[in-house]
Amino acid sequence: MGGLPLEYILRREVYNPPVGEYALVLGSSGNAMTGDVVAAPAPGSLNTANLSGGAVDGGCPSSDKAQAPWGKEVRRFFCDIHKTKKNRERYRITYTTDGIIYRHVDSFAEIPATVGDMVFVDVIPLQHTDGVIELLRRGVEVYYLRRLTIQKRKRDELKLPKTTRGDIKALMSIDGRWFRRVSEDFLIMRRLISAYRGMLRTHQRLLNIGKATETGFKPTIKSLEDEMDEMASKIADEAGKRYPAYNKLVEELGIRGNTKALESLAELIVYVDFVKSPLRGLKKLLGLYRPVKSGKKKYWRLYDGRLHQAVNRLAMAYYKTKPNGRQCWQLIQQIKQLLTTNQTPG
Repeated sequence: MGGLPLEYILRREVYNPPVGEYALVLGSSGNAMTGDVVAAPAPGSLNTANLSGGAVDGGCPSSDKAQAPWGKEVRRFFCDIHKTKKNRERYRITYTTDGIIYRHVDSFAEIPATVGDMVFVDVIPLQHTDGVIELLRRGVEVYYLRRLTIQKRKRDELKLPKTTRGDIKALMSIDGRWFRRVSEDFLIMRRLISAYRGMLRTHQRLLNIGKATETGFKPTIKSLEDEMDEMASKIADEAGKRYPAYNKLVEELGIRGNTKALESLAELIVYVDFVKSPLRGLKKLLGLYRPVKSGKKKYWRLYDGRLHQAVNRLAMAYYKTKPNGRQCWQLIQQIKQLLTTNQTPG
């Protein structure tokens, strides 16, 4: 299907371009609409051959996931997440396998994907974490788009309307290297890290209001800081259980007992692939370079500001002082060297 030779479909051998794990972004269930789902693209539909491999880390599926039965045809579901008109707090999922027949569900768990199938999505809201985990436990491979700007660019190139179906057709035409395969460990850690990031924003907001209005907010800030320390400890414990390299990095960097540093390191391990990513890519992703002043879009900042802050927090704990850019970059190089030497990706 999707332009792949029949022998590759039957043997479940798909092409997997090597990619790095660069970062990204964080429902209630209802009744799914019934109907048959077309498994193979119809003549004249968008060619999805370039999505055959997805973005499997290391070029092969995870060993702990179930594989498609011998001779089973692999279906590829392309999904778009959008809010409903009646209730802006709810999300709805529209999916298709061929770009012609579309179905709607309220949860990822209701998508009729089985072992060996692939699900491609533009973004995974935090509310749908449990539904995606259920798909993964069924043996379904789930991929999400690394950068949403790619979808907009592809939609403009193909002159597609800004609708749900237009977004899905744009998603179907994007090259597989721009998708990242998710795991249960990543989804669970992302949910915890998102909660901590929310606490950080609230903490900074209270500090700013207190300075501007000369209002202390000391009891509120102290209570929030205690909750942040508790959440950071929980994140560190989960990271130690799910990522073998994490505990060794903690000992090598000497940050045991510093909850902020432990959380920052866990955040970097979850979102950044230090082993596969080149140094130049890490520098851009983490914002450790001199910005170029230009009005051209191609020179806009592409780094993740939240990961940049995590690097600063980790460097502050490591150097025990406010770090400069060179110190932060040296610390990232050290982490990459430790992981590459041990050949133990997070």
